Formats: sequence, structure tokens, C-alpha cells
Amino acid sequence: MSVCIKDLIQNMNLVIGCTVGCDYCYARNNVRRWHMIEDFSRPEFFPEKLRLMEKPCPHNFLLTGMSDLAGWETEWREQVFRKIAENPQHQFLFLSKRPDLLNIRTDMENAWFGVTVTRKSELWRIDALRENVRAKHYHVTFEPLFDDPGQVDLHDIGWIVVGTMTGAQSRKVHTEPAWAYALTEQAHNKVIPVFWKEDLVPIMGEEQMIQELPEDMNQVLEAQRHWKK
Repeated sequence: MSVCIKDLIQNMNLVIGCTVGCDYCYARNNVRRWHMIEDFSRPEFFPEKLRLMEKPCPHNFLLTGMSDLAGWETEWREQVFRKIAENPQHQFLFLSKRPDLLNIRTDMENAWFGVTVTRKSELWRIDALRENVRAKHYHVTFEPLFDDPGQVDLHDIGWIVVGTMTGAQSRKVHTEPAWAYALTEQAHNKVIPVFWKEDLVPIMGEEQMIQELPEDMNQVLEAQRHWKK
């Protein structure tokens, strides 16, 4: 039975707002609906949420569910990185669509830096990630996948996620099974775990679903299970 990725990786929205401006952005729609901030195109930092990182029970946290790391102020990022280093019990994930604007060097063992790629023309983001972010762990999210990315250079990548369009637009645009299978084969050839998001179930079929996590994140989930006993 497939699982929802949000049950494995929790959102911690330390920053809300993004300057990229994708027309399919669910975060912008949610912010407008719930009036979280005045202007989604002007990111805001909520430092009081940093205390959530002090939870003793291990968690996998996505810190850019409603923002793009490239839109964070340097001061915000430094505060967050210091807190991450103080809480090695967790794994923390970041995503960006503008890795060309980043300049990061870190040796944190529990931080994952990734890019979103939705089509073949955006594969440059993977190269820019490796070039501009010198870190221990990289990941790539192919979501929503709009076309066949073809051959992908996945060296140094530790995890990939594949997903499709959701909501009303999913009736017009969706990921083809062949694209997901081709990406998965390339990743598995390099022993890279692959996670198909639950929105692919209607396309791929429940019995075909692949939902793998990196070992570091699996260890967090295992620690959670022991914690709850």
C-alpha cells in the first residue's frame, strides 16, 4: 500500500513566499486562501518556528514547502543552518528552482539540498546544484513531470522523487508511465533510491508503486517507531 510522502517528511515552513512565480504553484494558492502573508512574491521569515527543531524525537523535515531556498536572505539561512547543526537527530531537506543563485558550502551531515526539475529543459538545475552548493547530500524532485527528461546525469545524487500534476490541471497534464520508469531505471542503475509520490497511483497502479527513501531518512523513521513504543 502506497504512503503519502507527507507522512514520512513533515513540512516546516520557516519561510513563506517565493519569487520564482510558477503558474502551477500550490503554495501561492494556499497562502492566498489562508491569508498567511500579504504578498507571496516577498518571502517572510518566521524565526519563532526554529524551536520546532528542538524536538527530541527524530523527524524528516522539508524546510522549503512554501518557499525556494534561493529566495532566503543570507541571515535567515545562517540562523537555520546553526539550528540544524544543533539538532543531528533530524534530517532536513531544501529545494530550489534557482540553484544558479546559490553559493553554499556546508559539511552538515543531516542536510539535503535539492532542485525541482519539471521538464528536460530544466536539467541544467542539477548541474547548477552540484556547482553552487558544496554539501554532503543532494536530491532531485521531478515534480510535476511535464515531459520526458531523457538521459539524466545523476552522479552524486542521493535520492530522486517523481510526481505528477495534481488538482484541476491534472485532467489536462499528467506524467506518462514511461517517463517515470526511465528515470527509475537510471537511478537504480546507480543504486539511488526512488520515491514515486502517491499522486502517481492512478497512473502507475498501486501494485507498481516504488517508494524508497535514503537510509538516513529510514533510520529517522525507525527511531520514531521506537520512540513511540
